[in-house]
Amino acid sequence: MKTEITGNIIVVGNNIDTDQIYPGRFLAITDPKEIGSHCLCGVDEAIAANFPQGGIVVAGTNFGCGSSREHAPIALLNMGASAVIADSFARIFFRNSINNGLLLIEQADLRDDVKEGDSITVTVNENVEYQGKKYPITSLPENLVEIINAGGLVKAMRARNGLKGE
Repeated sequence: MKTEITGNIIVVGNNIDTDQIYPGRFLAITDPKEIGSHCLCGVDEAIAANFPQGGIVVAGTNFGCGSSREHAPIALLNMGASAVIADSFARIFFRNSINNGLLLIEQADLRDDVKEGDSITVTVNENVEYQGKKYPITSLPENLVEIINAGGLVKAMRARNGLKGE
């Protein structure tokens, strides 16, 4: 993973559940790009189509609540999200996201300050910078950073064990 990520943001609310991130009516889809094209359509049908590649989702509290639908982080990644920053995350969503290689950052003060479409910079395990102000973030443990850097848990374990391919 890059130690620094810069991206334009979209802002969503509190309690965005996995059915809003990836609605159940699309669960039969298996193509990752098509999965990404339906991301966050439970919030707004136009989000995925207009999402900036490498963009960052900024959310309120309890992002990813609801079912343990693994499609949710897969949809975010394939929509083009480089990270999600939220006040807090549902725990199972947090782990599913890490296991799929999606960077999640908890920062409780940022959401109320940012504007949709603005650019922010994340320095992993240090801070988020927005319009010259730095917001501190909690560091992720080294083992989780290893998983994110590898692109997910399966790839991390394959690399750790010297295995190639998917």
